[in-house]
Parts: sequence; C-alpha cells; structure tokens
Amino acid sequence: MFEKLTQLVNQFGGDTVVNNPAVPNEHNDAVLEHANSSIVDSLKDMVASGNISDLAGLFQGNNAADGSNPAVQQITNNLTNSLGEKFGLSSDAASGVAGSLIPKVLGALIGGAKDPNNPGFNISDIIGSLTNGNSAAGGGIMDAISKYGGQFGLDQDGDGQVGMSDAVAAVTKKSGGLGGLLGNLFGGK
Repeated sequence: MFEKLTQLVNQFGGDTVVNNPAVPNEHNDAVLEHANSSIVDSLKDMVASGNISDLAGLFQGNNAADGSNPAVQQITNNLTNSLGEKFGLSSDAASGVAGSLIPKVLGALIGGAKDPNNPGFNISDIIGSLTNGNSAAGGGIMDAISKYGGQFGLDQDGDGQVGMSDAVAAVTKKSGGLGGLLGNLFGGK
C-alpha cells in the first residue's frame, strides 16, 4: 500500500503542492512526504482507536473521494493542522493543500483497491498495511465489513446478511476486490 500511496501523493501533489505558490518550493518534497505519512498515520490511528465504522465508510461507493466523509475530514484536518505547524503555511494554504490532496489520493487509492481489474492491489493490502498483520485489528475491520456488508455488495446469496455462505461464494468466484479480501482471509486465492 505504501508504494501505491506515495505514487498517488506525488501524482496529485503536482498541482496541489508543487505548482502552488503558497507552498515555498524548498518545502515541496517535504510537504509531499509529510502528506503521505500523515495519511498512513491517520488511517492507523483510526484502527488503533477502534474507529472502524469511519474507516469502513471509506470503502462504500465513492465515499473516499468525498470531502464530507468523516474519515476524509479527519485525515484532512490532521494534515491541515500539521502543515501549518511544521511548515508555517497559513491556515488557508494548509487547508487548501489538504482539502484538495486528501480526497483525490484516498479516492484513487480506495477506488484502485476496489477495482477487480487492478489485481496487483486490493483492499486486503490496505487492511494488512494498517493493522501490521494484527489479526485482532484486521478482525475488527472485517467485523465492520460484515456489519456494512450489504452496502459493500458482499451479500452474495441475497439473504440480507453477510455470513460464511457469502464468504464461500465470494472466494469461489475469485472476483478480486472484497471477494479477494475474503478469499485471502479464509485461505483461498
């Protein structure tokens, strides 16, 4: 996940940071690196604090690119505050950078992970990176996915619940995306 995130921050940071006169040129690389680490730290903090529902909300529809999504707002606020403190950016400049960069990066990151045509990267990569392989934390995220599974399209058998039969159906389909996540968690590939 970290390599993909760095690529996205650099891709979207061109206009938002590098070509932004409010960000001094000597700080461009440091601001991009800081944005990258701020996103990772904020997502890990959500996992550590048990804020799984907001994190799970990133995976619903196109919410990761929506600035009004609670998780996106939290990450944007964290970056805004730290850019002002660390680089001396005005509150307007810091807010502009974070408010433009975070939704674009998260939208592309989550969108790419959910795309079954993007087999090199999936949601299990994101969850594994955020939980550092901690199965209890990963299980909490999976509990949230189960809770919101109907909204994720995981209800494979259409019974209104996400259970083992849905997991087996998702693994059997080998469909990538969340099916691939469940497959990886239950030992299928």
